[in-house]
Amino acid sequence: MATWTEERIRVRYGETDMMGHAYYANYLYWLEQARGAWCRDRGFTYKQLEEAGYKLPVVETWIRYKGEIKYDDLVTVRVRLGETKRSAIKFEYEIVAPGGDRVLTEAYTWHVFVGGEMKAAPLTGEFKEMLARDPADWAQAE
Repeated sequence: MATWTEERIRVRYGETDMMGHAYYANYLYWLEQARGAWCRDRGFTYKQLEEAGYKLPVVETWIRYKGEIKYDDLVTVRVRLGETKRSAIKFEYEIVAPGGDRVLTEAYTWHVFVGGEMKAAPLTGEFKEMLARDPADWAQAE
């Protein structure tokens, strides 16, 4: 099974609704933040992918809300690479309560690897290697 990267999030007041619960759309921002941490743990940044002429637009999302997340809660977003295809990758997520024993949210996102003309591009050997890196073997990118 792929290695999880963990990103801690403290829910800000502006990320909640009138009932003090985390607003559902803000979860997508937290998933994005965790994906950035996942890349950095493997020694590269999303910005470096863009500078190389590639992007990973989200083409599908799925989220299952299983428990409450409220203002000022400290949660952990876990992310791992789930599946790869010719020019697409899937990230899988769990948002867990402090201690990591209770999953509050499950999610996934599919991304298409595109080149400069915003057309699907096959994952090259170099990028496949970057995606397969073990974080223990790489210095975290800034």
